[in-house]
Amino acid sequence: MDLEGVLRRFFVFLSEQRGLKERVTRNGWLRRTARRFVAGETWEEACAVAARLNAQGVAATLNLLGERTTRAEEARAAAAAYRELLSEIRRRQLRADIAVKVTQLGLDLSRELVEESLREICAHAQHLGGFVWIDMEASRYVEPTLSLYRSLRASGSGPEVVGVALQAYLYRSEQDLEDLLRLGARVRLVKGAYAESPAVAYPRKAEVDGAYVRLMERLLQEGHEPAIATHDERILAHALRFAKAHGILPDRFEFQMLYGVRRDLQAWVVREGHRLRVYVPYGPDWFPYFMRRLGERPANVAFLLRSLVREGWVPEGFGRCSGVE
Repeated sequence: MDLEGVLRRFFVFLSEQRGLKERVTRNGWLRRTARRFVAGETWEEACAVAARLNAQGVAATLNLLGERTTRAEEARAAAAAYRELLSEIRRRQLRADIAVKVTQLGLDLSRELVEESLREICAHAQHLGGFVWIDMEASRYVEPTLSLYRSLRASGSGPEVVGVALQAYLYRSEQDLEDLLRLGARVRLVKGAYAESPAVAYPRKAEVDGAYVRLMERLLQEGHEPAIATHDERILAHALRFAKAHGILPDRFEFQMLYGVRRDLQAWVVREGHRLRVYVPYGPDWFPYFMRRLGERPANVAFLLRSLVREGWVPEGFGRCSGVE
């Protein structure tokens, strides 16, 4: 297994340790360091970040952090928070949409609970002219997530209201993509950030990259306003060459990146006139997300280590570098 795979497994393991989470989230230094990747703990902070991004020509996707909810009241509270967030996006006239996780909305408790919440969120989004991305989680949740997406589409939530993410490192994603293309779905393509068995996912980075490029080319040719979510310069350059060679205009797709990751590359994409949307997470439940970001790239770990010698580190605005990019 390559370094990326080892890092991912280690930090995903840490992300699932509840005792560690409780200790870490009380640590002021780590809370400040996490702000590199997390907008804050409130929707006001997230909206402020989105407004700054908008001012620099970048759209945003806002996500209230949380997953694997164990109580129905917490799941319903998350759904209500997302409806409120959609209203606030509209009130502030932000160029922003939202992303939700089905386990945060109660999938481990009841399919009926999460389906009801998704229908309410999507109906609210449709009323306000908003948009909802359904994030993809660990492999055991892929089929239920896609089933919920198909149910939403069957009930009238079209691709202008709801889209879904696919993870390139899963073997099944090539067939899932073909099924979604037949539905005319909006798809956000990501590599994947969970520790998965070689029985279900490519174990090596080169294999994941190859799968990502194959899926990306299909999306660019046949997809409905796909989102190419990558921080890999080689893959990004390949996307641009492929689009140009096949006459695919820039307004037919967008690049997506994560808040705080490769801000130098984000700035380059904007300067070159390409569409960019940045995923902006927020909320008090930031620890699992923060751990997965550290596990994705050695540079993120280097950033954490460098922050050890920086007391009172404060994240800079978009396009300015603090620490390792």
